[in-house]
Amino acid sequence: MRESGYRTAAALPCTPEDGAAPVASSAPPARGVNGPLKRAFDIAASLILLIALAPLFALVWLAVRICDGAPVFFAQERIGYGRRPFRFWKFRTMQAGADRNAGEHEAYVRGMIEGRAKPDAKSGLYKLVNDPRVTKLGRVLRRFSLDELPQLWNVLKGEMSLVGPRPPVGYEVEGYGARHLRRFEARPGLSGLWQVSGRNKLGFEEMVELDLRYIEHWSPWLDLGILAKTVFVVLFQRAG
Repeated sequence: MRESGYRTAAALPCTPEDGAAPVASSAPPARGVNGPLKRAFDIAASLILLIALAPLFALVWLAVRICDGAPVFFAQERIGYGRRPFRFWKFRTMQAGADRNAGEHEAYVRGMIEGRAKPDAKSGLYKLVNDPRVTKLGRVLRRFSLDELPQLWNVLKGEMSLVGPRPPVGYEVEGYGARHLRRFEARPGLSGLWQVSGRNKLGFEEMVELDLRYIEHWSPWLDLGILAKTVFVVLFQRAG
């Protein structure tokens, strides 16, 4: 999901394309995906990346400040592990205050959850294409996912993980069923199986299926595989 308002390659056993039955909603919460090994890796990796990427942070900060003015950062309340809200950070890619005019985005998200939304006829993506609220610089930052870099701070604080389901906004969760709520059995991620398996080319139920399969089949090798593929997708594939 992109900026909008909020009101208050390790292989898997199968993927949605295999025609397998959905993950049963009665499965117990996964333990490994929330275990100390994964958390220790998140702390070490996010701290190293925050230090190593400091010059890039400074360049992006300066570009946003010069091209689009203040504020440079965009903060939004998202829903995370255990359905707990947290403050989610990005470099701003929309016009200032655009999050207060999120009616079209909210309607589209509700349509996706209910199965009414259709992909864009030209791009085939399940998203609002050519959103006029997005700045010229914002489109470049989104193309290379540079707007997501501040979420490394969320990872270091324990609100997110490097890999996991993407954290939804509040009005999205209002439309969730019991199966969809299982996404909150793991910390939300900076990247995830959905992002490297088609991203916005997939519908909502396909996204949920991938998230649940990740939770059920988590391993350190799966995380490393997703992170490696994330680098490839960001650098060499067109953003969805």
